[in-house]
Amino acid sequence: MFENLQDRLGSILNGLTGRGALSEADVSAALREVRRALLEADVALEVVRAFTDKVREKAVGAEVLKSIKPGQMVVKIVHDELVEMLGTEGVGISLHAAAPVVIMMVGLQGSGKTTTSGKIAKRLTDREKKKVLMASLDTRRPAAQEQLRQLGVQTGVDTLPIIAGQSPTDIAARAVQAAKLGGHDVVILDTAGRTHIDEPLMAEMAEIKRKSNPHEILLVADSLTGQDAVNLARNFDERVGITGLVLTRMDGDGRGGAALSMRAVTGKPIKLIGVGERMNELEEFHPRRIADRILGMGDIVSLVEKAAENIDAEKAAAMAKKMQSGKFDLNDLADQLRQMKSLGGMGGIMGMMPGMAGMKDKLAASGMSDKMFDRQIAIIGSMTKAERSNPDMLKHSRKKRIAAGSGTDASEINKLLKMHRQMADMMKMMGGKGKGGMMKQMMGGLAGKMGLGGMGGGMGGMGGMPDLPKLDPKQLEALQKQAEAAGMKPGSMPGLGGGMPGLGGGKLPGLGGFPGLPGLPGKKK
Repeated sequence: MFENLQDRLGSILNGLTGRGALSEADVSAALREVRRALLEADVALEVVRAFTDKVREKAVGAEVLKSIKPGQMVVKIVHDELVEMLGTEGVGISLHAAAPVVIMMVGLQGSGKTTTSGKIAKRLTDREKKKVLMASLDTRRPAAQEQLRQLGVQTGVDTLPIIAGQSPTDIAARAVQAAKLGGHDVVILDTAGRTHIDEPLMAEMAEIKRKSNPHEILLVADSLTGQDAVNLARNFDERVGITGLVLTRMDGDGRGGAALSMRAVTGKPIKLIGVGERMNELEEFHPRRIADRILGMGDIVSLVEKAAENIDAEKAAAMAKKMQSGKFDLNDLADQLRQMKSLGGMGGIMGMMPGMAGMKDKLAASGMSDKMFDRQIAIIGSMTKAERSNPDMLKHSRKKRIAAGSGTDASEINKLLKMHRQMADMMKMMGGKGKGGMMKQMMGGLAGKMGLGGMGGGMGGMGGMPDLPKLDPKQLEALQKQAEAAGMKPGSMPGLGGGMPGLGGGKLPGLGGFPGLPGLPGKKK
């Protein structure tokens, strides 16, 4: 979503950090570029003006221009103001009210209200263990009520039975009554939308609000809306009084201006963001993490949380044992590729790692994409059980059969086998004899440097590293701060541009022939 803005701001701010001293003219020139970048990203003019004025006010102070690293001070000020614009703290959906808590969904037609209603219901059911009732108040759009009923069946959430001919306000009153009688904790009212804001829509929303007395009124907005997002948010807030925002299609290729503008104009928090079509692809909005990502500082905490949700702990423990014994077959390689895909592919992972956002273009240029992962998984899937366990038996005739089965050719199979051999050799080295193997020593050393020696015994007992999936968000934040205090600051994290042994200094592992990443070319001789 924010890639264009990230690239523009990254290049502007890198120009500042590379200088020993800054003049007021340097700061003004950089801010002109920042202003242009924000306007190109569809951020509203009034928001851009307020943002650059605040940054200029702080950035031209004597303590910045004469500080030890003035460029980095300016980057920090831009970062802090970006966090301020997005809302300093993440705010979730509030359920602090007498049951049933009524959540009213409002927005224009096509913004994704019905799907988002289903996602929120699933989230509250799975995570908060709440009993949820969904009701469609959309009597105009054909099959809108049936769509919500189908989402209820799909997610296992109760929906209000459809009675033909009822008005939206009558349905709202019936939903609240049914929730009280059914012992539901939460009622989600999916209201009707229009193609544009008009008086009948606003009057209907106000009447539904009066009848149902909602605790939360969430404005669902398409993050690809652009400049018009400001008018949309302002109108709904003035007429209905929204309590928060939900942005959909944040996984799209829009420029991100809506997210920056709507929060600044309404003063209401962005509570959730839709990051995909599936019913579990709804995330909490963390302003600081989004600001980190926009400025290319990475987002380790979100990456760890995502890993905790997607990686099977038992499989990970079994893999750690295998690594220690030095075994690594093609089944293990397929598991690794699937896990990388579930974390968002290489592009998604790199975008969350400090100082690595700029590597995504290099990855694309090297031909490394999720499609390549799919091809490699297809190749492994076309092998027999025996071939996956013992790749040495793959001779010409077998490769021919596998190529036909996977829709690839022999050269791709050879590349995969070469990569597997390199990774298997590395696993043997990491799980080798001596002081518990190289991997254990490396992890133990890292844990010691971060002051985590006594924390848990996670990650297969590797040197006392903490069991990341079991840490709560506050502990994860503390872990990131400890990492930064230990010298692992964004842009200079050991091995991610700062020189971890064996990773070729500032190069991305694998781009210089490192055997750790699938399918990347080695050094040309």
